[in-house]
Amino acid sequence: MRSVTTLTWAGVYCLTTLFSTAWAQVRPYEGKTIRIVVGAGSGGTYDIWARILSRHMGKYIPGNPNFIVQLMPGASSLVATNYVYNVANQDGQTLLIPNSNIYMEQLLGSPEAKFDLRNFPWIGAQMKDQLVLFARADSPYKSLDHILKAPEPPKCGASGVGSSGYLLPKIVEEVTGAKFSIILGYQGGKESDLAVERGELHCKGTTLTAYFAREPYISWRKKSFVLDLAQTPNKRDSKLPDTPTIYELMERYKTPDLNRRVARVLAAGGELGNPLAVGPGVSPEKVKILREGFAKTLKDPEVIAETAKARIDIDASTGEDTQNIMSSSVDEPKEVVDRIRAILRN
Repeated sequence: MRSVTTLTWAGVYCLTTLFSTAWAQVRPYEGKTIRIVVGAGSGGTYDIWARILSRHMGKYIPGNPNFIVQLMPGASSLVATNYVYNVANQDGQTLLIPNSNIYMEQLLGSPEAKFDLRNFPWIGAQMKDQLVLFARADSPYKSLDHILKAPEPPKCGASGVGSSGYLLPKIVEEVTGAKFSIILGYQGGKESDLAVERGELHCKGTTLTAYFAREPYISWRKKSFVLDLAQTPNKRDSKLPDTPTIYELMERYKTPDLNRRVARVLAAGGELGNPLAVGPGVSPEKVKILREGFAKTLKDPEVIAETAKARIDIDASTGEDTQNIMSSSVDEPKEVVDRIRAILRN
């Protein structure tokens, strides 16, 4: 009788231990705080998305952890990306939202890029941030065909070679053979917008998110002050049904293969949108939990309402899709990399 009792209690102890261990594995985030490190300053789309996630994602992670946002701007997200890759604990409690063009730093071999984006487990992306090229409606440049035939190229404004204002005209040049005179040095979008209003610039590239969510673009479109020349999504955005994509333009203008590859790489940031990652040493089990929680968060009615209020569309990518885009964007042959270097060298 005594041996049976001893075995029974031993069995209970083992079962309790196994149950506790399994429960801890299922709820590794219980009582924890997850940081979202954002490689940008306050007020922009990256910051807005991070704060929406911080308010809601904990509901969909077993253990209901707290979330906080830490802004870490600097060097187009190099500071934040290096930190999460090399410094932060690999416990799954530090997430990263870098600039969508962070892949260019690795592709071009930047000595400051102390990471390999292929090693990050990507959780997904909340949205895509594709680009649109527009021109003043009263300019001589009514279409890309007009630009191809124009005696002088239109003037487009940009803050720097990594900005959408610079990249999109360069993408269109690669695809169509059209030429643009890109004026650099504007401190930001507002300065170049004023230059368009004053007539100093004929055209500009910007994100579709900004184009449909903020001024002066909302008023410009209502007043037919601008017309749209090209956009970068794989298929036409529902809000720009009459504007050709760069992929349609590739077919129309019989773009050579090298130029197509260059254009796709330059446009990949728009497809990546606001990518979310976790450190490269995080366990597959935690990556799975985070991916599932992220996907559920984007279906939350409160999240949908908040993004609608901010005039931001949810156009999500899975972690696997984001991983594939990141990997392919840094694995390009030398001739593509050399061509992109020449373009960004201005």
